[in-house]
Amino acid sequence: MSASLSGWDCHVHVFDAAAPVLEGHYRPATRTLIEIEARAAAEGVTRMVLVQPSVYGCDNSLLLRALQAGAGRHRGVAVVDADVQEAELDALHAAGVRGIRFNQVSPVGSSQPPAEVLRRLAPRLRERGWHVQWYVRRDCLPELLPLQREAGLVFVLDHLAGIEAGTAADDPAWRALAALAAGGAWVKLSGWYRLNADAPFDAMHGPMERVAALFGSAVVWGSDWPHTSLDPASDLPYAATWQPVRAVLPEARAEAVRLKHPLRLYG
Repeated sequence: MSASLSGWDCHVHVFDAAAPVLEGHYRPATRTLIEIEARAAAEGVTRMVLVQPSVYGCDNSLLLRALQAGAGRHRGVAVVDADVQEAELDALHAAGVRGIRFNQVSPVGSSQPPAEVLRRLAPRLRERGWHVQWYVRRDCLPELLPLQREAGLVFVLDHLAGIEAGTAADDPAWRALAALAAGGAWVKLSGWYRLNADAPFDAMHGPMERVAALFGSAVVWGSDWPHTSLDPASDLPYAATWQPVRAVLPEARAEAVRLKHPLRLYG
């Protein structure tokens, strides 16, 4: 890894077991910024994108504190509703937040219809240069196309845009994904264990290669630490989430995914 640039992990979460959570979802154990910084440093990664977990809804206070503790090193993606106050958006931006997230997979992911929230928030997001991050299943990708055109904002697609291992070559999701990429969307190479694959995630090589070809340089990587969909006892090694990228992409391109591309999206 280049000594002149810091590596980025563009999808991690922090948790506090004492913080209130939304009903009907999991209860996380405490997982701190210090813990993920230590794990990532061993792989040459020193900058994180902290993503608001669905379990906390629109209460971004833990995210805000973690970003402030990072003293400007990290960036964030928050969850807000359509009535969020300007002062909260300003505080989040000052701490390093650069986008909002809609989670349509989690049972508590969105308290209001995402399309309605986005329409109301879009002008304020554009003013701040924020993007819109989506966690959706692949069959929902066509629904994002009109929203992308209407909002005039950068869309970022979580976890390989929901393209699972074994997705058919003629699945309609590929057509929608190509259109989203052509419209300026980005994709995260992350969440392999959410996509019908097990470590070492060889089954994701083909789908990732095709997705990466569609998105060109609009690609970032994330570990999705601490892997909330896995048994905590499994303790997936941090490097295991990067290995599929290293196996599929040429060395120079893989390096750019961790070093250079995130600067355009978050820097």
